[in-house]
Amino acid sequence: MRKMLVTGAAGFIGFHLSKRLLAAGVEVVGLDNLNDYYDVNLKYGRLKQLEETPGFRFVKMELSDREGMASLFEREQFEVVVNLAAQAGVRYSLINPYAYVDSNLSGFMNILEGCRHHGVKHLVYASSSSVYGANTAMPFSVHHNVDHPVSLYAATKKANELMAHTYSSLYGIPTTGLRFFTVYGPWGRPDMALFLFTKAILEGRPIDVFNYGKMQRDFTFIDDIVEGVTRVIDNVPAKDSTWSGAHPDPGTSYAPYKIYNIGNNNPVELLRFIEVLEKALGKEAQKNLLPIQAGDVPATYADVDDLMRDVGFRPATSIEDGISRFVAWYREFYRL
Repeated sequence: MRKMLVTGAAGFIGFHLSKRLLAAGVEVVGLDNLNDYYDVNLKYGRLKQLEETPGFRFVKMELSDREGMASLFEREQFEVVVNLAAQAGVRYSLINPYAYVDSNLSGFMNILEGCRHHGVKHLVYASSSSVYGANTAMPFSVHHNVDHPVSLYAATKKANELMAHTYSSLYGIPTTGLRFFTVYGPWGRPDMALFLFTKAILEGRPIDVFNYGKMQRDFTFIDDIVEGVTRVIDNVPAKDSTWSGAHPDPGTSYAPYKIYNIGNNNPVELLRFIEVLEKALGKEAQKNLLPIQAGDVPATYADVDDLMRDVGFRPATSIEDGISRFVAWYREFYRL
């Protein structure tokens, strides 16, 4: 039986990925700090499902706990590590920047050191579409330069990619970074638009619609994210013999290092997204149209050609299907 560490296991993506791995017979050690960035009842609800599944063990720990993380790696001897734990949220990074340094930088350093000293065969980690920052060439490609982040959250995710490359280069650790594009679905995060909109509409409150609803996002359903991650886990990166320092390609390397986008490859305007949600709820939203917020980007759009070429997968769940499945879960979970 394979043994994997999934950090952020009580989080949105970590929960769904852990369920998928357990169903495939993988032994999963799930790590989470269960912080109160959002409603902890949701995290405990996810964790309860995982703890009822054979093959799962939970460890409550901060990624930034250097001694604790070192002891965990020494004790467990993981074959694969999937790092999904992070301080999330673009807008929160304007309020509490130090939380991002502790989790996303110091914590990721502890992950890399654990992999280095204990023979981990593949480190897969969450990056973000936010690394594209001020880029406007669409669709966003992993072969584009991403040196102009517009939020500290984005900067920490770009830093993770650079740190991973360093360890791949110095120590030969195979690392794969995954740039997720606006993930949504059942058990989603309450601080994200779909959850916020659904709650407000059902309670008869107005919703804040930034950039006057003209924002475009490559909304990606959670099942597509999990499918992409599980395929990537088994696609261990090798050195790219064609890589050239004279014309450096950011998406690959002379080291065993790779970056992929996982997005729906189909940007949707925010007003259209809200329209589909209104139809699923059977209720019209009161819209408070506002200008774009600091740290936000007007559009995201994923080029997933590399993902398709290397693992044979392209996300394709429509927002009509994805939103209806989220609404069904929301009504059941909150007994509406």
